[in-house]
Amino acid sequence: MQEPEPPEPEATRRAADVTESSRANRGWWDRNADDYQVEHGTFLGDDRFVWGPEGLDEVEAELLGPPEELKGKDILEIGAGAAQCSRWLLSQGARPVALDLSHRQLQHALRIGGSVPLVQADAGVLPFRDGSFDLACSAYGALPFVADPVLVLKDVHRVLRPGGRFVFSATHPIRWAFPDEPGPEGLSVAASYFDRTPYVEQDEEGNAVYVEHHRTLGDRVRDIVAGGFRLVDIVEPEWPAWNTQEWGGWSPLRGNLIPGTAIYVCVRD
Repeated sequence: MQEPEPPEPEATRRAADVTESSRANRGWWDRNADDYQVEHGTFLGDDRFVWGPEGLDEVEAELLGPPEELKGKDILEIGAGAAQCSRWLLSQGARPVALDLSHRQLQHALRIGGSVPLVQADAGVLPFRDGSFDLACSAYGALPFVADPVLVLKDVHRVLRPGGRFVFSATHPIRWAFPDEPGPEGLSVAASYFDRTPYVEQDEEGNAVYVEHHRTLGDRVRDIVAGGFRLVDIVEPEWPAWNTQEWGGWSPLRGNLIPGTAIYVCVRD
């Protein structure tokens, strides 16, 4: 007899601390990594560096610097998933390390293959010595899902060498005011942009199974400064004509009207 499907989690807005957020998101990514890679693996490729659903590629953006200057650099990728970005960095002659909270995501990195070192760890407690890396990057990894982004930023600052750059992308803060829908219903403001209450999916007993945290644009700037970094740029990728696909709430319709991704370029002086 087939086991009944578990009930769908309840979506709500409520507080979720560092421990609950980390535990919930580790479990969510372990359970959903297979579906994620099936759904988005073709778009992400095996060795591309894509900053978000718009498809902005590091080959064009050069937010970590010119590709020829990546050779020989020690680079930490945080929230690496299946390590696609790290494989691209390796192809440029860099020495990347791919870190992710999810064991199952890293198993997909092993499935794809390559010689990038893989590390399972929480972004707020990086298992590296001070000054271990020249650069760090995170394409939608860690920062949208942590309750205390300053904790992560301070630890990234610690493991970077002076002059090192940390570039990370996350959902554009303005998106939190709109429903997460790709069609016209996603174009009408439905919530306060200033409401920082986390988005939580929870089971029947009230235990969080997924958590995402909202920070306004000003919050992100203050967090970066509190983490010890100097913010040198915020990139808001426009939706390109070639990209006709939908990715969750991202779509050509919405992407041509409101930003979906913000990329923060930070320097450790």
